[in-house]
Amino acid sequence: MTTQAGHPFGLEPGSAMGVSGWTRLTQEDFNVFGKVTRDEDPMHTDPDWCAAHGPFPTTISFGFFTLSLLTGFSHQASPWPEGAYAINYGFDRIRFLAPVPVNSRVRGHFTFLGAEARSDGGFLTRMEVTVEIEGVDKPALVAEWLGLVYPPDAQIR
Repeated sequence: MTTQAGHPFGLEPGSAMGVSGWTRLTQEDFNVFGKVTRDEDPMHTDPDWCAAHGPFPTTISFGFFTLSLLTGFSHQASPWPEGAYAINYGFDRIRFLAPVPVNSRVRGHFTFLGAEARSDGGFLTRMEVTVEIEGVDKPALVAEWLGLVYPPDAQIR
């Protein structure tokens, strides 16, 4: 993707956008996510089951829970343009590379990959996102995240 002049981030492709703060993922987080998504898999929600039967000795984060943290991480890490509005557009690539054990701390790293101007006044943006697990060499996930960013003067109709 090539960068178009005037896009709201003002960054060149490959530029680091920032790193979020650390967030601890608790058993309560896993339980609430499982309840809300109607997926109360014991690998994520039952520490006793994990200790006795699970593939991991403790509960681990749902991959989609870890993925859902990206928006909050991006607000901490990225230089959001003043007055602009961003809408999720999707992902071209998501990989869950390492399990995130309960009580781990994670954070997001963001790299700007580019932006394309759209006919509606917005921009299709791409960011590379890596979620790091504190003290673990392999990341929890890597993704190429697509967003629609509208400058303050764009009118979406």
